[in-house]
Amino acid sequence: MKGRIVARQARIDDLLQDLRQRLDPRAKSLIVTIYGDSILPHGGTVWLGSLIRLVAPLGLNERMVRTAVFRLTRDDWLTSQAIGRRSYYGFSPSGRLRFEEAHRRIYAAPGAPWDGVWQLVLISPEGPAANREGLRRELLWRGFGQIAPGLFAHPAVEPEALRAFLREQGEQAGWLMMQAGADLPASREGLRRLVARSWDLARLEHDYRRFLDHFRPIWRALETGGEPAPQTAFLIRTLLIHDYRRVLLRDPLLPDELLPAHWPGSAARILCRNLYRRTQVPAERHIMAVLETADGPLPAVGQAFRERFAAPDAA
Repeated sequence: MKGRIVARQARIDDLLQDLRQRLDPRAKSLIVTIYGDSILPHGGTVWLGSLIRLVAPLGLNERMVRTAVFRLTRDDWLTSQAIGRRSYYGFSPSGRLRFEEAHRRIYAAPGAPWDGVWQLVLISPEGPAANREGLRRELLWRGFGQIAPGLFAHPAVEPEALRAFLREQGEQAGWLMMQAGADLPASREGLRRLVARSWDLARLEHDYRRFLDHFRPIWRALETGGEPAPQTAFLIRTLLIHDYRRVLLRDPLLPDELLPAHWPGSAARILCRNLYRRTQVPAERHIMAVLETADGPLPAVGQAFRERFAAPDAA
């Protein structure tokens, strides 16, 4: 029995080493993942020294961590507070808002069935070019497709959230928000052709299949035994969310009616959900044992953390 456990752990260690080399995560991006996935649920601020200890098994040394944290502070993702000789870093208000928006996309349950309504944004050709370009980049980041010059569309974005975002841009951005309806199923094939022209689904499909190739072997290794060791669980969970986030935040999350058959994004979400649930509890034990705040141990997580990936997905 003990020999099987040792052999299983050795197999998982080999898979993780290979996965780290294949993903080759950059320090700055990986630390954003760790802050969002592991630190924000516990209040969002930790002692830098404990963060350095936490990420060492991921191949990040002290110099790399300090450089990445400095750049994240400069870019208004993090803020710092010195207490005695220790420095504590947490999300800035801007960084927290950015991650909370990403959080809703990563961990939330799939939305309701599509009602055939499209949200449209028209950008006026008048006004400052920098404002138009800034709005264009933001819309593309939020999953909109450009279906004509200056015209952007999305079939599943929340209207109120879109309206609030556009108001933040100000009138100088020259936008107009509209809605359009689709006659389903009569226009389904035409809509799929429109989607194929307006979104790079081929690249997204490739990236989802690569994600599945990365993490299916780890899931199979975990299936053969009990709960993984706490540090192992933390490494798996962190690399899992880091890779999934990288793909998902470029996914427009189009309704199933508009996607090709056997879309790998569905399988990727189910695999991510299952691996996250399998590693969530032991990973938390490791995080609680390593990270420190100015007041001592991390505070407990709230209900939002316990609800991550909670809603069942269709198989």
